[in-house]
Amino acid sequence: MRTLSFEEVKKHNSDGDLWIVIDSKVFDLSNFADLHPGGPNVLYAEGVAGRDATDAFFGLHRHEVLLRPQYARLQIGVIEGGVENIRAPAPGSLSRVPYAEPSWLSEGFLSPYYSNNHRAFQRAVRKFFEEVVRPEAIKCEENGKRISQEVVDKMSDVEIIAMRLGPGKHLKGRTLMGGIVKPEEFDYFHELILNTELSRFGTRGFVDGMLNGAVIGLPPIWNYGSPELQARVIPQVLSGKKYLALAITEAFAGSDVSGVQTTAVRVGDHWIITGTKKWITNGTFADYFTTGCKTDKGLTVILIERGEGVSTKPIKTAYSSTAGTAYVVFDQVRVPVSNTLGEIGNGLSVILSNFNHERWMVTGCSVGAQRVIVEECLKWANQRIVFGKPLSSQAVIRNKLGKMIMRIEACQNWLETVTHQMNNMTYNEMSSKMAGQIGLLKQFVSRCGRETAEDATQIFGGRALTVTGMGKLVENYHRTSGYDAILAGAEDVLGDLGVRQAMKKMPKDALL
Repeated sequence: MRTLSFEEVKKHNSDGDLWIVIDSKVFDLSNFADLHPGGPNVLYAEGVAGRDATDAFFGLHRHEVLLRPQYARLQIGVIEGGVENIRAPAPGSLSRVPYAEPSWLSEGFLSPYYSNNHRAFQRAVRKFFEEVVRPEAIKCEENGKRISQEVVDKMSDVEIIAMRLGPGKHLKGRTLMGGIVKPEEFDYFHELILNTELSRFGTRGFVDGMLNGAVIGLPPIWNYGSPELQARVIPQVLSGKKYLALAITEAFAGSDVSGVQTTAVRVGDHWIITGTKKWITNGTFADYFTTGCKTDKGLTVILIERGEGVSTKPIKTAYSSTAGTAYVVFDQVRVPVSNTLGEIGNGLSVILSNFNHERWMVTGCSVGAQRVIVEECLKWANQRIVFGKPLSSQAVIRNKLGKMIMRIEACQNWLETVTHQMNNMTYNEMSSKMAGQIGLLKQFVSRCGRETAEDATQIFGGRALTVTGMGKLVENYHRTSGYDAILAGAEDVLGDLGVRQAMKKMPKDALL
């Protein structure tokens, strides 16, 4: 690599070459248009060639552009005495941008909730996700294909699939994240770390495609399935060899779970199941379906294996088809009665017992994604020059940033308070005490997310409308943040649930 002075760079440009300097690196773009048609040829702008184009470049492009092989190979040298100031963060490292990390990860701040083990776990998880999952997430988000078996196997090797289901007996005997945390020590804060870290890539469809169907579909099996069914299905799912989807929602019944129309008629030792399910996450590639059915004794949950009579069709949605969102048809499917989960007619209890954890999970992922948008906006407001000054010099922009920071910090703190309660309650206590709180929390977080998405769009302007480039994470978040308000229960329904549960516990002598 050559060491060059600015005088040499200027001379070559006067001789007809096109050299530019970005962060003390010298690039030869003389044949750039021929080599990379459609590339960032805005760098040909008058006044850029032969000069330090660092500010001009970062006003137009993300740093990752320089790291792409087709652009990196155009570097011919470095500026004599120059210092590279902008480097790609090392995998697993923390951001130094204010509010880009929750306070417990920020230097000089303390938290009563997290131990040194949580910190070690977070470092390992972020490094794994950035090195193994992030490339896959970006690729799948763009091409719409499901997560590859290779990445699923790597996740299974460190027990990501099992850990995403929370603390419990299913972790016994497993080596979690290379042994960083023992199964008996794993708690809901460890799981919260997983949920927030996996949502950092601006790939909302992939978040659901990362086997969320198992996260929400497997608990009814280990809580209510027969020992034989558990022994056959659970190891397959936790090892990533088989895929599972929760099939409750129908065109006939969304939040009204009791209104499902899929029927299960008993004939001897089998159920004959007929009906349809809609908007089923991971449904296009699921091997099993944890399914809500209507029987003569009431709502019943039955595990259905893909086979004769089961068909799925992709549903086009606002986010990537990598989530595997499906329309599922059950056409007189024969299923052994032994696949019944819980008591016949008691399906509503089976389903409702699963909702708290699912809603809490969605909330954690939403908070993780929202914080990344706050970081993106703080960076952009600092580097974008308008009217000769940084964008942050505008009072209206600082006002938006202030509101975004207030919202994410409020979301984070309420979420951690709820998580602490979950860590110190039994499963039954959580069901009776936390359903309303988690419902209200999810409503609050999803509404904050949409407000932040709107503010971020205004801060990034036209760049927030393109799926690539400087504003790509904001575009994805603005387009998909509404999912958090719908999945696992519409936010208005959950807000009402929270108030109704509070009213049930009002003391009779509480009068004005």
